[in-house]
Amino acid sequence: MANVVQRLASAQRALATLEALAAIPSDAIVRDATIQRFEYSFEAIWKAAQAVLLDRYGVELASPKPVIRGCFENDLLNEAESRLALAMVDHWNLTSHTYNEALACEIAAAIPAYRALLRDWLDRLSGVSPED
Repeated sequence: MANVVQRLASAQRALATLEALAAIPSDAIVRDATIQRFEYSFEAIWKAAQAVLLDRYGVELASPKPVIRGCFENDLLNEAESRLALAMVDHWNLTSHTYNEALACEIAAAIPAYRALLRDWLDRLSGVSPED
């Protein structure tokens, strides 16, 4: 349980840094910072989900896509969220290639939807209902 609490707290801190950039007008530097913050926020949240799945459901999974599928199977993500999350993994895997301008722009354009999904997913993992 302590690992779950630590993972969730770390994920909350990481996502807060990504959310903080949403209000800043974007330029190339902000775009690149947003991509970097997306990268480590996603990492923290999928690992928190991994810990939650093991602790609450006894499901042990080792990588992001199986964790997303496990979250879908345990009602932590719905079907549309799961599809978006799987697409998010593909972008996350490409973030080391953001020197490619077109790819950086593509990933940056997807981040607002990913940010909202990450917030909803993390809230569910933390036991917070959308109405709270």
